[in-house]
Amino acid sequence: MKMFFRFIIACCMLLLVSHLGSNSLFAQEKGEVDQKRNRLIGYMISRQLPVMHFSDKVMDDDLAEAAFTLYIKQLDYQKRFLLKKDVDQLRAFAPYIDDNLKRGSITLPDAGFSIINERIAQVEKMVEEILVERVDPKAKGTLESDPDNVEYVADLEQLRERWKKILQVQLNNRFLDLEADQKSEKVKKSDSELWDETYEKVAKRNRNFFHRLNQETLQDHYDRFFNAVTRAFDPHTNYIPPASKEQFDINMRGSLEGIGALLREDDGLIKVVRIIPGSASARQGRLEAEDIILQVAEGPEEPVDITDMRLRDAVRLIRGPKGTEVRLTVRKPDGVKDIIPITRDVVQIEETFVKSAVIDAPDGSKIGYIFIPSFYRDFEKNGNQGGRNSSADTRKELKSLVAQGVKGVILDLRNNGGGALVDAVEVTGLFIDHGPVVQVKNSNGAERILRDENYGVEFDGPLVVLVNKFSASASEIVAGALQDYGRAVIMGDVHTHGKGTVQTIIDLNENIPLLHLRTYEDLGALKVMIQKFYRVTGGSTQYKGVEPDVVLPSLLKHIESGERYLEYSLPWDRIDPVDYSASPKRLNIEKLNARSLARIGDDQGFKTIVEESAKAEERAKDTLVSVDIDDIRAKLEEARKAREKIGVFYKKYRDEEGADDDFETDTATPEEKKKEWLEEILDDPYVGEASRVILDIINL
Repeated sequence: MKMFFRFIIACCMLLLVSHLGSNSLFAQEKGEVDQKRNRLIGYMISRQLPVMHFSDKVMDDDLAEAAFTLYIKQLDYQKRFLLKKDVDQLRAFAPYIDDNLKRGSITLPDAGFSIINERIAQVEKMVEEILVERVDPKAKGTLESDPDNVEYVADLEQLRERWKKILQVQLNNRFLDLEADQKSEKVKKSDSELWDETYEKVAKRNRNFFHRLNQETLQDHYDRFFNAVTRAFDPHTNYIPPASKEQFDINMRGSLEGIGALLREDDGLIKVVRIIPGSASARQGRLEAEDIILQVAEGPEEPVDITDMRLRDAVRLIRGPKGTEVRLTVRKPDGVKDIIPITRDVVQIEETFVKSAVIDAPDGSKIGYIFIPSFYRDFEKNGNQGGRNSSADTRKELKSLVAQGVKGVILDLRNNGGGALVDAVEVTGLFIDHGPVVQVKNSNGAERILRDENYGVEFDGPLVVLVNKFSASASEIVAGALQDYGRAVIMGDVHTHGKGTVQTIIDLNENIPLLHLRTYEDLGALKVMIQKFYRVTGGSTQYKGVEPDVVLPSLLKHIESGERYLEYSLPWDRIDPVDYSASPKRLNIEKLNARSLARIGDDQGFKTIVEESAKAEERAKDTLVSVDIDDIRAKLEEARKAREKIGVFYKKYRDEEGADDDFETDTATPEEKKKEWLEEILDDPYVGEASRVILDIINL
């Protein structure tokens, strides 16, 4: 059936290509685009996505409205340029997006491009004037930091007032940075000199910011419009323009050379999705998923504002030679800003593999600990050719732990973003006798069951699985299956990420009849969601994720991270369950949970985490930021004290002397690295509580 639909689409393409003409040229000048090429891309998207996408969404008025909402957000998410009347004018295009795409007629990007450029020019002039006039650093007022709580202003005068506050915050933050930097200097500058330097640096930063905005082409706007249409199907369905192939390759590799962070462009902001195990960011410890990167600086040089910057351009700033320092100004999910210095490095390969350790439980018993950073697999090599995979490595580490006489095992899947499905099935099979592990449903409705076909287990003793909000995809399959079989106690955040879908890549160039291949420039590609995962009980891992048996206090509690917080994500649903044999050793989850809660209530470290988590949640809710310099200084001091308080019990928040300069471990021996890693495990309060739960399983 899919092949039939593709044949029909190809025939339609042939007719459309003939209609659009055969002598189209791709203009390189700003504001000039190959309109016939763009109409063809829009037509192909409108025909292919409804056929290929899992959701069976159709190109109708509802989808058109969703696409328009996403388009406006990417055009001016922070509402710093457009007036209310501009948005109203553009909204008139919304009801016709679906029909225009089907007809190969697109007009919204042209209108948006024209309006936003006019406003950018006006705001650029405003900013220059405000900086010349200077701003009172102690002027009272607030600035809303959450764009969803901001309304578009009515006129240019209101827009000027908004920018005056934006600049006051920029200036005050820069002055405080310079003030802090000169504490270590022998010769101190006066406040007047610091303010002169502050204005000079902020003016330069804004000149660069507007220069970058003015480099945007009409084709850039078309590409983002296409992406808005595809994202209306679900957050993981995207249009990938030819110019973004480098960016796409980075996402597929799962790392950024230099710092080792997976990033995404989210409504004009650069957000951290995941930290790569073994990377410079992972070893430094302070950059975390859901952080928003606001500025990038090369060592001590002036930072570059990357708000509204395309991801590919931000990547070029963040990348750099091994051994050089990049300073990232980030906004944490609770609104607190932090400047994080990271020394660029290559990923330490050994740190990306499965590792294990033996730790002592409170009663002296030996407990095994296995850390799986991702479900990796070298598909080009098998084990005999030197290729490694996470399931074989986990089996090896588990055998070693069993040989050392461990009484129970902790399987750590925190921050594990997934990977190879086959490894998720095989890792699950190490702890269950045999049987189904996960169900997979295709966009055409076909279902298949992936099973552990190997009888017997590698370990049948007490098992605890640690998860958090950044455990996703294959991690959720493992945790969900072990929970459904009653084989393990799942512990961690209130839910995992909830990504229960699979995407595939469709090259748009392959759908044009061969006769017309030379007519157009590269058309780009579509990343389309085509499959969904379901647990053996029938419930999907999509949206809800896996809900732990024991919920632990977390500093991440307030973070709205996961599929349930993404616009137009696919909902949770269920299919028929499959037959499976649960573990005969029934776990008393109710008693285990009660005992854990009692211990947590008496543990000073967890008490501190609960207290600071509540404060972070309140900070996250309070999105109104004071523009007064004294208030900003007080907020920075509050954040410093919070990190200091948490650091007593939570190592990565400790501001240890020289920590920023000494995290480099290239010169450390394997034994020294192993010792340092073991110290981190023993210092981890979540691992400690997991070991106590294992003792409860043994003693109940």
